[in-house]
Amino acid sequence: MPLSDFLAGAGLVLVAAAAAGAILLPPGRLRGAAMALAMALFPILILGDQWHTAQIVDLRHDEGRVVALLAIAAAVIAVLAYAFRRRPILLPLAIIFALPFRVPLEAGGDTANLLVPLYLVIAAAVAATLLRDWTEPPEAHPPRPLAWVLAAVIVLYALQALYSEDFSKGLQNVCFFLVPFTVAYRLLREVEWDARLLRLALVMVGLEATLFVLVGTVELATRSLFWNDQVIRSNEFHTYFRVNSIFWDPNVYGRYLALVTVVVTAALLWARTRKDFWLLTGLIVVLWIGLMPTYSQSSLIALLAGLAVLAAIRWGRPRWTLAAVAIGCVGAVAVVLAAGGKFDLDRINILTGGRADLVEGGIDLFGERPLQGYGSGSFQSAYRDHREDKDLPVTESHTEPVTVAAEQGLIGLVAYLLLILVALRTLSRGIWAGQPARVAVLAAFVALLVHTLAYAGFFDDPITWVLLAVGASLAHATPPAVREPA
Repeated sequence: MPLSDFLAGAGLVLVAAAAAGAILLPPGRLRGAAMALAMALFPILILGDQWHTAQIVDLRHDEGRVVALLAIAAAVIAVLAYAFRRRPILLPLAIIFALPFRVPLEAGGDTANLLVPLYLVIAAAVAATLLRDWTEPPEAHPPRPLAWVLAAVIVLYALQALYSEDFSKGLQNVCFFLVPFTVAYRLLREVEWDARLLRLALVMVGLEATLFVLVGTVELATRSLFWNDQVIRSNEFHTYFRVNSIFWDPNVYGRYLALVTVVVTAALLWARTRKDFWLLTGLIVVLWIGLMPTYSQSSLIALLAGLAVLAAIRWGRPRWTLAAVAIGCVGAVAVVLAAGGKFDLDRINILTGGRADLVEGGIDLFGERPLQGYGSGSFQSAYRDHREDKDLPVTESHTEPVTVAAEQGLIGLVAYLLLILVALRTLSRGIWAGQPARVAVLAAFVALLVHTLAYAGFFDDPITWVLLAVGASLAHATPPAVREPA
């Protein structure tokens, strides 16, 4: 094994262990060091992995640009860290604000739409938290079951990347997604989500979503998109026109609007004043106007699932509805895994733009290596290598459990299902008292879970980690923190 490969593998395990330590360690210098190590190491690993690509080579020869970018990043982090120390309430609001914004960058020959603003916010939050914990760490609490499962999932994914058929992809998934999102989870988990903070977060998300809908409406009116050549070409051959606003993918835009709609609907169902009722109603109308031109069927299904949870809890059948959602999700996974090869998926494949083939191919991959899978991040590589047609238009799985099964086998699939079960149990713990903020988080998480069954993106969507953090914090908070409506 070349020394560079050994160092990359060791670094990957180390950064995953640091992220797990950020979750499990009590507040203090050691926990702060784990956070800082995780945030410092992941860009180094990415840089080393992409060192010989054309993009990095060009950047290496432009020293002035590198220095300028580093200086800007350092200045932004310093300013934000100072603001977070002076006004701690800005920290969770900044993380939530930055969630949708992605910057397209080239990595490994592919365009990666990276959450650069979010990374900068998390880095600044780590700096502010490290300064606080170094002098006066807050009261420590033992890790909850959800924290242990999350830590195990991260470390397991990193270990299974070591034998992946596409180690580079596995490393990128760990570094771009799992590590920074884990740190964000820990930062948000210890926030006291009182009524004021929840209301500010709702107002901010509502304003952001309204702005995104405005951008999407302009796209629809002008019949032009800002980016994503694939969607632009697709619109030229259809009678309908799909919009993506500031998002790369219309389905990701649709997911965002669906989740915001669920949260706003929860606030509407528990609104206490006529003014709040009509403001929230108007916002829901705006969100629907934005959601329709995405033509995202998965987003509409996810929205219906979230609304079903809200209705069940608001009007008295929560346990039955949650049980039905859980059974439906598990049943769908079981049917796909056990019987996918027995169906004629040709017609479905046409209707779903090739996704049925991806599901069928993923099931075949799982059948070939049922225990350990082909390794984290390997789906595209393994799927292309095992198909007769090498010029496939789409090779990225859009079904989260199928992706997990093919890449990580039964080992990863068990961890994935365990995480879902523990998350649902944590988010629904004592929720029947009717706290609207907790109901909103649970319903949004169910909606997101349903969406990932049709479009994947469970672990690499920061909203997953934010919902888990906020929901877990509220679930274990003292009653005064969650008594008022969101």
